[in-house]
Amino acid sequence: MPPAPPTALITGSAGFIGYHLCQRLLDQGWQVIGLDALTDYYEVSLKERRQAMLLEHPSFRTETARIETPGVLEALFATHEPYVVIHLAAQAGVRYSIENPGSYVEANLIGTFRLLEAARAHPPAHLLLASTSSVYGANTDMPYVETDKADTQMSFYAATKKANEAMAHSYAHLYGLPTTMFRFFTVYGPWGRPDMALFKFTRAILRGDPIEVYNRGDMKRDFTYIDDLVTGIVQLIDLPPVRPTGDTGIAAGDSLSPVAPYRIVNIGNSDPVRLLDYIEAIEAAIGQPAQKILMDMQPGDVPATWADTGLLTRLTGHRPATSISEGVARFVAWFRDYYRV
Repeated sequence: MPPAPPTALITGSAGFIGYHLCQRLLDQGWQVIGLDALTDYYEVSLKERRQAMLLEHPSFRTETARIETPGVLEALFATHEPYVVIHLAAQAGVRYSIENPGSYVEANLIGTFRLLEAARAHPPAHLLLASTSSVYGANTDMPYVETDKADTQMSFYAATKKANEAMAHSYAHLYGLPTTMFRFFTVYGPWGRPDMALFKFTRAILRGDPIEVYNRGDMKRDFTYIDDLVTGIVQLIDLPPVRPTGDTGIAAGDSLSPVAPYRIVNIGNSDPVRLLDYIEAIEAAIGQPAQKILMDMQPGDVPATWADTGLLTRLTGHRPATSISEGVARFVAWFRDYYRV
């Protein structure tokens, strides 16, 4: 049984997903310890505003530091002994990983190693780590299923996240750490990242600037609204994987490891949407058309993503509930209010 109130350590707490997850856990009565480097990958003021809102809650504390810095995570684990750890901090972005791969080595590989070492020394009841749909890479069979082979990553970002999955599995096997990896699918919503398409398109359309549409719009993404994603994460907290024994088999379609308390779970909308239809939803929410510049596919991109979320539903009962039109409209309303446009 968790302590009352339970403590969660959230890395990347001032990020888009981290902010919403912290808010949800605080609303549910958790003590939340945040860790964020407040890097300048995108506008720091947005991260600072998210963090300031979290700090209004008496049950939230945070530290500003890079996860790869020696001793930072070890000290947080030792001091707070978190019941649950949710690792969201990472260097994100497919295209940026081509320009600056070294930052992905530091944050995603060394940073995750520091986290796993801290968890080994101070084991939480459940360790949950963020991965990405990008690990499916060149796979063409869709929808993507967690048990599919995923060895053909097409960006260095995806390669570092697949490495994180392997690293976490080895620690789960060696040290008995109950570990869940979740693969996210194109998350969007209020307080989102400025490097993502929804943010860039909304800003450009409101300014009357043209938007660059890659692969001439012939792309599909399994856009997942932030509230649906957070619900999936929270419901998985109470379901730590258990290492199978000789008497317990693994159910068909379950990604549970045969040698470790380790599972991979897709969290997506399970309903891929054409990029041009996504843009139409933005145009409808704003009330004006976009000027489109049709571009070729960018290096490292994939033409489509589509999550099979059957495992998530079987484990938790969770099904996404937010339509693209509703989710995009909520984002546009937030954007107009936040930027006063």
